[in-house]
Amino acid sequence: MSAPRFDELIHAPTRLALVSLLAAIDWAEFRYLREQLGLSDSALSKQLSILEQAGYVEVRKSFVGKRPRTSIKLSRRGRGAFDGHVAALQQIVAQAGASVLPGT
Repeated sequence: MSAPRFDELIHAPTRLALVSLLAAIDWAEFRYLREQLGLSDSALSKQLSILEQAGYVEVRKSFVGKRPRTSIKLSRRGRGAFDGHVAALQQIVAQAGASVLPGT
């Protein structure tokens, strides 16, 4: 379990959805991510570039026949950042629940 650590980079809604998808699988094809997130190619590329520069994802480019294929994987660093971010969010929610007193 990672220590709770809020991550501003991951917290942006599109990147949070993207990292959440990648956390559940090993490698994902660009097309799959685009379709699941409902993003344009350019919007997804931009988000992946941000995550790749931070070291949170690995991008692998290859060809199948003559068609290019881009696959993306959450890196070890990205997994740690995601787990820490989720732990921080859970901590925030738990603290909010604890501060609500019954009958008030």
